[in-house]
Amino acid sequence: MPDETTTPIEIEKSKTRRRSRWRTLGYALLVLFGLLVIARLCLPGVVLWYVNRTIDRSPLYDGKVGDIDISLWRGAYTIKDIRFIKTTGNVPVPLFAAKRVDLAVQWGALANGKIVAEVEMDGPELNFVDAGKDSDNQNGADVPWLGILRDLSPFTINNVIIKNGSAHFRAPAADPPVDVFVNQINATVKNVSNIHDDVAPLVSTVDATARVMNQANTELHMKFDPLSYHPSFDLGLRLVGLDVTKTNDLARAYGAFDFESGYFDLVVEVKATQGQLEGYVKPLFRELKVLSLRKDIQEDNVIGFFWEALVGATTRVLRNPPRDQFGTHIPIRGDLTSPRTDVIAAIGNVLRNAFIRGYLPRLDHSIVAADNAIRFDPGKVTDAGEASDRK
Repeated sequence: MPDETTTPIEIEKSKTRRRSRWRTLGYALLVLFGLLVIARLCLPGVVLWYVNRTIDRSPLYDGKVGDIDISLWRGAYTIKDIRFIKTTGNVPVPLFAAKRVDLAVQWGALANGKIVAEVEMDGPELNFVDAGKDSDNQNGADVPWLGILRDLSPFTINNVIIKNGSAHFRAPAADPPVDVFVNQINATVKNVSNIHDDVAPLVSTVDATARVMNQANTELHMKFDPLSYHPSFDLGLRLVGLDVTKTNDLARAYGAFDFESGYFDLVVEVKATQGQLEGYVKPLFRELKVLSLRKDIQEDNVIGFFWEALVGATTRVLRNPPRDQFGTHIPIRGDLTSPRTDVIAAIGNVLRNAFIRGYLPRLDHSIVAADNAIRFDPGKVTDAGEASDRK
């Protein structure tokens, strides 16, 4: 407040200076607001340019993006209609496509003092192609996937969520064309950056469910060490009740036979420690019928008929009668880059399944310690698989 010696002129000058300061502050805030609006309007274009430059790394594939959405309030941006298209040869499908890829700050991790990101993919699709010519083949081996995903996010990625994904193996040159696929893939990859600073080595997890050929339910669980130079992980996978006739195009193209009926179960349990692998694979065929005499004589050539007869006779002789099942237990061990299978043990286990006791489509829990064992939910298999489990 002015004292008694302050003149009216000085008081008026003081008021003028205060009004001037407020006016200057108002103009500054207005300019700042305008700059923020301009930046917000320009941001999608800038991010679109950066994303296109980031995904366009491989000379064999052209990355394309439909649009970009920015959500500043949740620290996120969304890539719409992303595709990787092979630039050489004549490949009819993209290597990778997704309706939406959302990259956002994982706000829950702030409680642990970490700023990390979460990636959510909606409808991602992978297409592997065997076209008979190198220029038309497509396997994605030349694309730096991890580097691209890492550079798309300004923060370290901690979680990845996949919703309704699919993966296809296609052989368009085969007669008929082959399309074997896994669809309805829903998966979560958690704690890749170890935000809790856990000391146990296998701190990250993968949990996934899917359907093979839109029919057989599949479940995968995995624990892994994201920081290990040599891969270390525990993995369990189970597929139960696949109708084998749905894979006939593949069997004809690569095995020169087809299935008349039957179901396929697959169980995999693997443990890797610093790149050293130990585990097993259990492929099991139930109610299998390979040869239909009248149909095969009418449709196939003589060589194809006798080959199918041999395959059918082998599976019939070596089947387990109570379960009507042909299968084996194949041990796997060795370095991850060149694992070895025990052929003698696999043959012996065919005989064990046939004449001693049939294998079940369940994990043996013989590889991973009981306290860390991976377990499946019995409610997530197909009806055919549940019936098989109860036998």
